[in-house]
Amino acid sequence: MEVDIVDFAETRVAVLEHRGAPELVNDSVMQFIEWRKQSGLSPLKTSRTLGLVYDDPATVVPEQFRFDICGEVSSDVQANPQGVKSGVIPGGRCVVIRHHGPHERLGEKIYYLYRDWLPESGEELRDAHLFFHYLNLRSQVEEHELITDIYLPLK
Repeated sequence: MEVDIVDFAETRVAVLEHRGAPELVNDSVMQFIEWRKQSGLSPLKTSRTLGLVYDDPATVVPEQFRFDICGEVSSDVQANPQGVKSGVIPGGRCVVIRHHGPHERLGEKIYYLYRDWLPESGEELRDAHLFFHYLNLRSQVEEHELITDIYLPLK
């Protein structure tokens, strides 16, 4: 698998925290989309869509699963009915690997990074969460055409 090490710039984001069963993430995504349309602060065509990963859905109790849905912004997020807040994805060195296809199969690349690439690379993890950059979305393309970059923060 092809991996690259990049310097990811600190990124201001609007954040909607999903807490609960992984199969309900799409409900939170719909809330985020509603906020995006109403606020105009994170236009889909010009702002990156990202996701912060806190837990492995395969190993955490569903009720304790945590995932943040994010959209790049250039100003602070005001109080809103959807509960979207201001946040930051820290900048720094990251290993990045590209995933093609359904989001349900992202774990294959993530496990590769942790189990194979990291031990062989000599690199160390930074105290920051793995995150996704969605280069396209289900509303734009068929599932098999989805492209997602997976970032693992390094020291």
